[in-house]
Amino acid sequence: MGPRKPGQSGRASKGAGTLRIIAGEWRGRRVPILDRPGLRPTTDRVRETVFNWLQHILPGARVLDLFAGAGGLGFEAASRGAAEVVMIEQDVPATNHLRQVADLLRADNVEIVRSDALSWLRTANPPPFDVVFIDPPFNTELAEEALRTLRHGAYLKPQARLYLEHDAKRSIPIEPEWRVLRDQTAGQARYRLIEAIE
Repeated sequence: MGPRKPGQSGRASKGAGTLRIIAGEWRGRRVPILDRPGLRPTTDRVRETVFNWLQHILPGARVLDLFAGAGGLGFEAASRGAAEVVMIEQDVPATNHLRQVADLLRADNVEIVRSDALSWLRTANPPPFDVVFIDPPFNTELAEEALRTLRHGAYLKPQARLYLEHDAKRSIPIEPEWRVLRDQTAGQARYRLIEAIE
């Protein structure tokens, strides 16, 4: 997570509220959310549903949070026993904030990388993952691009799970290489759990 700069405290940056970790090692902990344009944390209700879907495969899993943002998905996965969580975020203040939160939680199983998510996938050649979170800004086509990139690379373990969250008004087709296991809508968000077919 890198050394702190001189004069930098261990406190996380001022934010726009807090994010509650629902279960696991840090159950009930509230961490600050950075006030940044376009930052849209996944709601408690949706996170609780999603992690109920994933509860049997998270312990010991390798997890990738491609568009980490406020960090709610990645830190929740780490709290619930993931062996390793790689969080990718392009925005510099958001990345610094995520590192500060990881320091506060003493999250040794979390790696935070400042990078464009899709460029990182194509160049880092990471070992395959058990779970991937895809929750990019709603006004982009990054979700479709992420699915295409993941489909054509060795990024996923057999029967890996992908969580996809996007604007409910948009239609994102799911290719035959994926199997939709769950599909729900809450407010403006549609969220799906997808399995990679071998």
